[in-house]
Amino acid sequence: MARAYKRKIYLQDKPRKVAREELLSHFKPTKKTEWIHSSGALGRITAEPVYALNSMPHYHASAMDGIAVKAENTFSAHEQNPIQLKRNEDFIYVDTGNAVPSPYNAVIMIENVEELSEDVVEIIEPASPWQHIRPIGEDIVQEEMLFGQGHKIRPVDTGVLLGSQTTKIKVFKEPIVTVIPTGNELVSADDNPAPGKIIEFNGTVISNYIEEWGGKPLLHSIVRDEPEEIRNALLEASAASDIVIINAGSSAGSKDYTVHIIEELGEVFTHGVATRPGKPAILGKINDTVIVGIPGYSVSAYLALEWFVRPLICDYLEIPEPKRPVLKVKLGRRIVSTMGAEDFLRMNIGYVNGEYIANPLTRAAGVTMSLARADGLLIVPPDALGYEQGEYVELELYKPLEEIQSAVVFNGSHDLTIDILSSFLKNEQKDAKIISSHVGSMAGIMAIKKGEAHVAGIHLLDPETKEYNRSYVNRFLAGQDVVLYPFLKRKQGWLLPKGNPLGIENVEDIAKKKALYVNRQKGAGTRILFDLLLKENSINPDEIIGYEREMFSHLSVAAEVKGDEKAVGLGIYPAAKAMGLEFIPVADEDYDLLMTKSFFESDQGQKLLKIIHSEGFKKRVEAIGGYAVVSNPEPIIF
Repeated sequence: MARAYKRKIYLQDKPRKVAREELLSHFKPTKKTEWIHSSGALGRITAEPVYALNSMPHYHASAMDGIAVKAENTFSAHEQNPIQLKRNEDFIYVDTGNAVPSPYNAVIMIENVEELSEDVVEIIEPASPWQHIRPIGEDIVQEEMLFGQGHKIRPVDTGVLLGSQTTKIKVFKEPIVTVIPTGNELVSADDNPAPGKIIEFNGTVISNYIEEWGGKPLLHSIVRDEPEEIRNALLEASAASDIVIINAGSSAGSKDYTVHIIEELGEVFTHGVATRPGKPAILGKINDTVIVGIPGYSVSAYLALEWFVRPLICDYLEIPEPKRPVLKVKLGRRIVSTMGAEDFLRMNIGYVNGEYIANPLTRAAGVTMSLARADGLLIVPPDALGYEQGEYVELELYKPLEEIQSAVVFNGSHDLTIDILSSFLKNEQKDAKIISSHVGSMAGIMAIKKGEAHVAGIHLLDPETKEYNRSYVNRFLAGQDVVLYPFLKRKQGWLLPKGNPLGIENVEDIAKKKALYVNRQKGAGTRILFDLLLKENSINPDEIIGYEREMFSHLSVAAEVKGDEKAVGLGIYPAAKAMGLEFIPVADEDYDLLMTKSFFESDQGQKLLKIIHSEGFKKRVEAIGGYAVVSNPEPIIF
């Protein structure tokens, strides 16, 4: 009979650094070394100092094409006193790299030699001893220490090793790290997952990190949430590995067995660290092998991996932990944190008007794209409640500064064409791209106002004039040098599940038939249009089920609608098309680009506009459907 485990509701709040040091104190593996050929040593870590077996060059080598001579026989050479030299008696011909045998001790470049015959040459300048000769050991001297212990072999280092005939070196064996993904809900990416099933990708990502840091990952097959299966996997892995990582099952759920099983088989010294995300981490050992239990949510998992597994690998290899460069940035939005826990926020960084501006990406621990898109990481210490907008902080950089500096910072309303525009821009200029934040039209206007973006996408309908965008720019950016650039005509409409099961045709049907409405965030142009439709039809927002639930992009709305046959949303036609939804047109709208006048006039701005009006871009956009790129637009300068 399977043993029942009591749910463990309360986790520790151990400081991350304390947990890390305690983990390292328990990590006492038997470090293994091996001898490998230098040609295959790239990326490996030296286990002892490496000494040259031979000098390079190992003979006196000519550094030029010319003739090798005895320098003392040339001292009297002058324009008024040319000296003639006989081949094989006074000189020999040499090419670059040839040996210069004794008694010759200098090389004269061939350009400074007059060849009188096949065996006689004439010179008019003396040669100094050892000129143009590479002495023995000029590059490397035999028995010289090439690299110390703990050196990571780089491509150039392999040349040094082979050039000095040091063909074998002693390196640390890569620590074996077994990665165990767990969960009844996990399936392979090659499967067709049913609702409730999740693609298992953490194992591959974790393994790749392990390999990048110098370990040897062993990815275990998916283990179900069954105590006996987890127990067997941990026992097997702890006997065969230097480090074991078990992914998921580390929290306080009814099927989170990991901590109980590690306690049974060995020892748990940490269950829960004072971080957000990443709190439900487990640190323990079985059979003197360190076990690291990391959360199932991807962002939590990867951060915990860096906090607790990377130090172990570096300790094993006797190398320092790598540190990321840091950058001082200005916060574009307020950051709220909780006392007592370190907060790890993924950030986008833009370079606008000579200043680095950073804004947070989603905090959700399961949003892998927040790490993929992040330019940097902000760590809020446990004794801080956060930071105010406009405050300066330091971020750890995920991406090169040059890439951040060359990016166009796009803010405002979401539209699928911005990703296409970014792709075209990158094709035009390899180090350029668009960093986009989908925060809604009003937030885009405010970003331009505060100098935190180059461009904002807006589609704000004025309920009074029924005109798009212009009145809002006049109202919020009065006196600022900005340009409103007509960009797209696009269709907004009802996004409905295939077949429109509720028979929704208008906004009144949404209220009457109690549909689940998927709304956009406050300040979004789509939200303003929906509120206008409610007002025109005398419908109170309280009558709309789901009115308070907000999404930040058209695709997010479409994905929600796709997942529920009672759902409905308002969005653009391409989002409906992308998700295979029904679409009922409601309005044609103007989606325009708002930018500072300085950006509009800059080379970067003009390059962007040139792409927008290229035939390739227009065809790509209009092929999606529901779009028309405005032809021959007249920019509105305020």
